[in-house]
Order: sequence, then C-alpha cells, then structure tokens
Amino acid sequence: MDRLIGIDYGRKRTGVAVSDPLGIFASALDTVDSTKLIDYLKNYAENERILRFVVGYPVNMDGSPSEAQKDVDIFLKQLGKAFPETPVSLEDERFTSVLAHRAMIDGGMKASQRRDKASVDKISAAIILQSYMDRQSGSSLSLDPSAVPESLSKNKTRRKK
Repeated sequence: MDRLIGIDYGRKRTGVAVSDPLGIFASALDTVDSTKLIDYLKNYAENERILRFVVGYPVNMDGSPSEAQKDVDIFLKQLGKAFPETPVSLEDERFTSVLAHRAMIDGGMKASQRRDKASVDKISAAIILQSYMDRQSGSSLSLDPSAVPESLSKNKTRRKK
C-alpha cells in the first residue's frame, strides 16, 4: 500500500511515522538509531510503497538555520541517494517536541513513560507528518508555530497537588 513517511531526524535517534493508505492520519511507527535509518527505510520499502518522505527541518524561532540543520542536510543527501525516485518535503519542526509531550500528557502517559526520548521522537515524527498532510488537504489543523501558546513553548506543565 502507498504510504507517506514522516521523519524527525536526530543525531542519535530518529523518530519515524507513517500515514494510513489514504494519507489522512499519521501514526508513530518507530524510533531508530540514526546510523541505521537508511537501512530501516529500505527494509520498510520492501513491503510498503513510499510515496513521499516528510522530514522535519530545524529552524530557529527567527527562521534562521539551527545548529541541527547541518545534520539534517547530510541525512537528506543520503536519503536522496538511497531513494532517488521518492520526493522529499521539508516541514517546520519547531515545537514538535513540545506538542509531543503535550500529546503524551493528554493521552494519560505516566511521567516515567514521558521521559522516554524514543517515544517523544516517534510522536514528533507523527506530528510533522500530520502537519504536512493537513496542509496538503487544506485542513485548518496544520501546525502553525506562532499559534503554540506561550505556556507550551517553554515546556511548562502543571503538577497536580
């Protein structure tokens, strides 16, 4: 079946998400050691047809390149060599980790589970992919970094007393 793949690339770990066959919903798929990511994607492509990769692209709040952008650029070259026929779209990844933490809290995950960075990475990949798909479909649910409340952007959560 046809799938879109969302990628939240990191120096050590990478979150991977996948769309449903209709390209409506994104689901967290896995967290992969970044050095093994291309092999993981090739293996995945043996069973599913990948229509597009949507890669989170790190930029600073002012839109300038972030420090992590160099790592993503290197990965994008590797991805292009490994999948020359598959298009790649870049998606603003600002606030995806904050939104992933919020989704984990809202979903009832325990604090010990929320500290698992692997979970955050794959949920971030799903948010990146869902944002792309929403924008393509004209949905008003797409991620607008300026719409993230100040309380979330500072990664604050309230503790119950």
